Amino acid sequence: MEDPKLYTIVLIEDDELILKMTEFKLKQAGFKIYIAKDGDSGIRAIRQHVPDLVITDIMLPYKSGLEVTHLSKKEFPDIPIIILSSLGDEENAVDKAFSLGADDFISKPFNPNELVLRVKRFLIVR
Repeated sequence: MEDPKLYTIVLIEDDELILKMTEFKLKQAGFKIYIAKDGDSGIRAIRQHVPDLVITDIMLPYKSGLEVTHLSKKEFPDIPIIILSSLGDEENAVDKAFSLGADDFISKPFNPNELVLRVKRFLIVR
């Protein structure tokens, strides 16, 4: 198994508690994390760092996670994107996210250990 330190992740989340918990778990697993708290700064972080993976919430200030997904996949089609969402209308959100190029979808609340396993599946276990 490869070293997680070799991989960078852009995490885009505006909920401070979820952001800190997710950042902690991913850093604990050895990944390098770049944080953004809204869609605009998330897109800037993706362009600046060109990460190995993106994790984004759907409901974000300025640009939604769906817009982030669309723009990211247009510029960097090979970067996997995991969508986080607590939207009530999940079925439409999931369909829209996948049609825009999302690679995985996790409903909130979620188990942070499951998220780490999914990240490893995309980056380490190939």
